[in-house]
Amino acid sequence: MVGAGISGVGAAYHLQANSPDRSYVVLEGRERLGGTWDLFRYPGIRSDSDMFTLGFSFRPWTASKAIADGPSILNYLEEAARDYGIDEHIRYSTRVTGASWSTEEALWTVTAERGGEAVTFTCAFLFLCTGYYNYARGHTPDFAGTADFKGRIVHPQFWTDDIDYKDKRVVVIGSGATAVTLVPELAKQASHVVMLQRSPTYIVSRPSQDRLANWMRGWMPSMTAYGLTRWKNVLLQQFFFRLARKNPEKTRERIVQMARDELGPDYDVATHFTPRYNPWDQRVCLVPDADLFAALREGKAEVVTDTIERFTETGLALGSGKTLETDLIVTATGLEIQLFSGMPISVDGKAFEPARAMTYKGMMFSDVPNFAISFGYTNASWTLKSDLTANYVTRLLNAMRKRRVRQVTPRLAAPVEEVPFLDFTSGYVQRAADRLPRQGTRKPWRLNQNYARDVMALKFGGIDQEMEFSNPEPANKAAA
Repeated sequence: MVGAGISGVGAAYHLQANSPDRSYVVLEGRERLGGTWDLFRYPGIRSDSDMFTLGFSFRPWTASKAIADGPSILNYLEEAARDYGIDEHIRYSTRVTGASWSTEEALWTVTAERGGEAVTFTCAFLFLCTGYYNYARGHTPDFAGTADFKGRIVHPQFWTDDIDYKDKRVVVIGSGATAVTLVPELAKQASHVVMLQRSPTYIVSRPSQDRLANWMRGWMPSMTAYGLTRWKNVLLQQFFFRLARKNPEKTRERIVQMARDELGPDYDVATHFTPRYNPWDQRVCLVPDADLFAALREGKAEVVTDTIERFTETGLALGSGKTLETDLIVTATGLEIQLFSGMPISVDGKAFEPARAMTYKGMMFSDVPNFAISFGYTNASWTLKSDLTANYVTRLLNAMRKRRVRQVTPRLAAPVEEVPFLDFTSGYVQRAADRLPRQGTRKPWRLNQNYARDVMALKFGGIDQEMEFSNPEPANKAAA
């Protein structure tokens, strides 16, 4: 396995629990587990999904807050890794540099760097749990005049403890999940915070605590309360998502009205909180306990909807002709998608090009043997899909052992229409569209983006559909 974030820890648990005869190692490039929750250190870092669905299926979330802060989530992951003995299998500071598959040997050879030295691993199955974005670089547009600005410019992905914003004027560029998290937190100490957006995003508020879950935990076993709350939230998420796709105008009106209710009749909601696209064409942003709206009502923060003409010595010149004077600029302008953590992959000496491949059940690729990735949902919590993916991989491994075969390969039985891997108009998706794999219009090549359907397909469904089980001869035997 590659990656010791939330997907990697979950995958390791499922392998131990469901395929205890298999040995494994988790290669992690960083010095600590946690992935996103160890990397991101910006003020207010938190989940944008409830922890009953972002948490593992096998380990209950027991804290009172359902929308949790980053350190609490990292602690949850560390405790899980320690309690299940997963941490003993993690090799830290081991950066994977490539992987190559040999059909003759039915093995992957994985190359890595550790302490400046090259190391090599071989495995029968390669499972990548590396997430989907570049840890080394975030997305920042090529703004004119950045060198002129006399203050500090920082991308949230690289926030450090020495960044001082107390009693400072701050501009946060962006309107996505990171921006709406940062603004109310920065507003607690900054003299004033501006969220500068080119266009609005759908923003909904929900309580940070789940009262029903906390009530149930008072009189029933923790795991039972957790499981019931998990399914309650899954079904509610799916209901509202389907409602939004079926009746986008009504959903738009409802979300915009929620903003009006929070901000009052005199606030220009039409300009600042009414997007030009339909709900769930891009991910809907969540704010706990309406904290963003509270910061706006109290005058500690404001939203400016405009374009950036250029950076100046003292701030920003806007397309409207207005200027923003500021001491600190935070470019919450998005992530850079990077599959496989940027490592090259080859099959029998031929470079694997994801953009030319078709995804199988959202986790494997056409004609690539013994290989899977963990990729979560775009319309729900990431871990829901990564949990199911890990469980499905163990089903495959167990079937291989039972059938005494060494290789499993998704194969297209008939041509299928290709469609984009992600049906999202978000900038980070569109910027990477030509590098992403494709999905099909029929099973098992179609992404469901539906947890209930995936439970039936991945946990209880068959594993033979357009999957080739084979037993290539070892090279030494074939040559004899």
